[in-house]
Amino acid sequence: MRSVPTCILRSGQAPQALHGHDLDAYVQIGSLSKTLTGTALAQLAAKGVLQLDAPVEQFLPVPQGSGITLRHLAQHTSGLPRLPPHVKRRDPYATFDDAALRAVLQRLDTFTTTAPGQTEEYSSLGYAILGAALTSAAGMSYQDVLDHYVLAPLDITEVTSTPPPDRRLYSRGLFGHPRRPWTMTGAILPAGGLWATPQATAQLVTALLVDRKLGEPALSWQRAGTVLWHNGATGDASAFAGAMPDGRWVLVHRLTGQADRTDELGIKILQQTTPSAPPTSKT
Repeated sequence: MRSVPTCILRSGQAPQALHGHDLDAYVQIGSLSKTLTGTALAQLAAKGVLQLDAPVEQFLPVPQGSGITLRHLAQHTSGLPRLPPHVKRRDPYATFDDAALRAVLQRLDTFTTTAPGQTEEYSSLGYAILGAALTSAAGMSYQDVLDHYVLAPLDITEVTSTPPPDRRLYSRGLFGHPRRPWTMTGAILPAGGLWATPQATAQLVTALLVDRKLGEPALSWQRAGTVLWHNGATGDASAFAGAMPDGRWVLVHRLTGQADRTDELGIKILQQTTPSAPPTSKT
């Protein structure tokens, strides 16, 4: 059995890049993108651009009276299903472009399975809609929103939807050929389409969860007791990030879609780590 390329960054120890992974190559971070979308929402609210409890129809062309607010979308309590309609297996979001999103928005009231605010159901569709609402409110592209409200204040640059082709790191198939990654540059981008270097992602984790440089962690972070965490997975990449109140933190990225194993490894490492300062960029 081949070893899985794995990158581990944690408090108290030097970063590790194992089995061909690379701390400074761009990798897909999947649903860790949601934590940045949620942070952008919090920053826009803090600056008075929008309100957390504003209805989604204030920003997007959806049926009136849906009852769905930006907070509902961020907390996965909108009543929307997990996935957009018509996803496929090999490249599930390739056809979920702006036109497909507009079609969903026009019939949004037919997609909800429960009343907003009643139950929590993890929804990538909800985050696609949240991202669209943020771009509408700010009058910027999604990348520009992230750059202006999240990345620039933290002095972090290596997080993007369009990384340089020669710095992308892919999973490889049986004969060593790079696997084609999922297409996530369309409407699904705010829910799971970002690429980042592991080094930059770890800096985000410590800045947002340990040092709290932008205030309290965003609503998008998952909570298990006092632990703040989130994971992410695409077809051939998976990630886990988490932090404890005492300053322990971890980021694990693996070039495999086996997200459960990545989560297990991240949780195990988080329990074993010691508090430390954030990682520093290589010189």
